[in-house]
Amino acid sequence: MTKIKKELPVKKNQELEVEIVDFTHEGLGVGKVDGYPLFIENAIPGEKVMVQVLKVGKSFGFARVLSWSVKSPDRVEDVDQTLIRTGIAPLHHMTYERQLQFKHDQVQNCMERIAKLPEIEVLPTIGMEDPLHYRNKAQVPIRRINDELEVGFYRKNSHDLVPITDFYIQDKKIDEALVVIKNVLAKHRVKAYNEQADTGNLKTVMIRKGHFTNEMMIVFVTKKKKFFHIEMICQEIKEALPEVVSIMQNVHPEKTNVLLSDDFVTLSGQEYIKDFLLGKTYHISARSFYQINSVQTELLYKKAIELANLRNSDIVMDAYCGIGTIGISLADQVKEVHGIEVVKEAIQDAKVNAALNNLENIEFHLGKSETIFPELIEKGINANIVFVDPPRKGLDEDFIRSSVEMNPEKIVYISCNPATLARDIAIYKELGYATKEVQPVDMFPQTSHVESVTLLQRTKGK
Repeated sequence: MTKIKKELPVKKNQELEVEIVDFTHEGLGVGKVDGYPLFIENAIPGEKVMVQVLKVGKSFGFARVLSWSVKSPDRVEDVDQTLIRTGIAPLHHMTYERQLQFKHDQVQNCMERIAKLPEIEVLPTIGMEDPLHYRNKAQVPIRRINDELEVGFYRKNSHDLVPITDFYIQDKKIDEALVVIKNVLAKHRVKAYNEQADTGNLKTVMIRKGHFTNEMMIVFVTKKKKFFHIEMICQEIKEALPEVVSIMQNVHPEKTNVLLSDDFVTLSGQEYIKDFLLGKTYHISARSFYQINSVQTELLYKKAIELANLRNSDIVMDAYCGIGTIGISLADQVKEVHGIEVVKEAIQDAKVNAALNNLENIEFHLGKSETIFPELIEKGINANIVFVDPPRKGLDEDFIRSSVEMNPEKIVYISCNPATLARDIAIYKELGYATKEVQPVDMFPQTSHVESVTLLQRTKGK
């Protein structure tokens, strides 16, 4: 039997008017034509827009706005299309209040659709007083365009560099430093990497800045170790930017989307910058995982600690501990803390950071939590509070079951992906842990990403 191909209601390059009825989880507007959804950048529910269809798939398509016949009161008129095209600030066309509501709704929808917990009322998103220039880290490609050395960002879904000097959400001092660095590199005729030809040397410039100390680290990611004029380049950068305390080189010959290799060279100064978080001191290396929004991180951690309602008799497990920031932040308030992490370098950093803060009641373990938990139980160590802060993919089910075996009173779950959070708390519910509070925190203003902290409480004993 011949399968009849269903004719779609739109065609590529067609122009038509649609009403925006919803958002995707990435913040694209959704318009429907005879039930067929079009995903549209720079569009807000309630708007009527003339669009051009860009791409047509079996289930949905993409379109771009040509004009508006009805605009949303949530619209910001002064929109930089470059920030949307590159994905730097895809939500900056809407007011900040609307962004916060969008993020709340994303978490609420996941609670209802995925966790099947419609009774959970997600709290309003905690926003920033100043939702711009918050990023304490930049990693920008550097390329030669029209014989000029340029830094910028790739156009979405491409490797076409769009030259940018004001990145809008990065710390202004980082933006200023990038201009200085670019000019010094141009003066010394540094050869930028050419991805298509696989020639040249300098691929990426990474900058880390201590929000509270203003110390700065620069990392040059290069194809080859040989870096002509590098001593003079370092000297001139440090003269122009006295806040720079570390200049590193990362030698990365592979043609890959992975930003850094394991091959680091210290070019000038030390191998870390120092910063503060909730009154504690941290050494942050080039490879360290450190939250990119220092102001909101303090709010996030304060909320997590508040939900845990800590006592000085508590034993805390800090799973996915990274360089130890959560465990170190609360160690003064409890009997003991055990941090667990699979990345060896992160554990080394965590131990250094604990020593910096003169903490003797915190111990770090290298390995998977689902392996470490049973070992600790065997030694008679049972945590009554577990903190988890996993990557976007969420928790492995093996981890969830091993954490329940420890029988903690409370689990505090910090999440950067509401979909995997919802999936995981549904499993915890089956295993005897009820969701008590869900608090979104806007760690990434002007983008669609949302962080949240959730309290799970044991509903039955063993």
